[in-house]
Amino acid sequence: MLSKRLVEKVQQKSSLPIELAMRYKNPSIKYALEKLSKKGVDDLFIIPLYPQHAMATTKTIEELTKELAKKYYPNMKLTFMPAFYHKKDYVDALCDSIKPYLKDNQLDHLLFSYHGIPERHIKKTDVTKSHCTIDANCCKTKSAAHEFCYRHQCHETTRQVAEQLNLKEEIFSTSFQSRLGFDPWLRPYTDKTIEAFAKQGMKKLVIVTPAFVSDCLETLEEIGMEAKEEFMKYGGEKFTLIPCLNDQENWVNVVANWINDFSKQ
Repeated sequence: MLSKRLVEKVQQKSSLPIELAMRYKNPSIKYALEKLSKKGVDDLFIIPLYPQHAMATTKTIEELTKELAKKYYPNMKLTFMPAFYHKKDYVDALCDSIKPYLKDNQLDHLLFSYHGIPERHIKKTDVTKSHCTIDANCCKTKSAAHEFCYRHQCHETTRQVAEQLNLKEEIFSTSFQSRLGFDPWLRPYTDKTIEAFAKQGMKKLVIVTPAFVSDCLETLEEIGMEAKEEFMKYGGEKFTLIPCLNDQENWVNVVANWINDFSKQ
């Protein structure tokens, strides 16, 4: 398990007890809280391993952890790491993972594919109740809504990476994958974008998936297999999926530094 390997490597760089927990699978958050409590932990730092804030991920992690701690460990203090999509050390690690795939003649386009969410989630997380119009301008216009706006944070991740890597505007773009149901989801859709690229004559496509720090079904199967098959079917010749940060050493160092910095507070 990639997340387990990450935790094991981070633990080697920190004296604090560290546990892995899953929101919907095992090891559960309740199990992790129990293990840490038995080790005498009463001041807990939680890092949701999602760079961008979203209702279905970071928000539900925070709510469930608070609920379980209140019920079983009421004296345990909780501190949550905010969305880290714009933190320099994270962006640096992401850029380092992308650089090897930007060599001459290796790509025609770099696509940043983020996990999609329903547009209604963007409206619900808008603390101003008026800013998020989900158009070409709202994510670029400064607003308090951006603290919890998944769409803004995805575009900002792309912008910061592109700026650091000196990417020309015509060589990269952003899309959203994994839509479900009939509600409008964030656009443009990754599958439709990839199909259009191939039909327009694009031959070499590289994809990075910055909504994830560990590879999973949404990256390895949905993108690495299904999207690749579609690209090739419509005329593409070379399709490359950049691995997530997983347990790469620079990412391990970033997470370890966050934990060690917390311990000094």
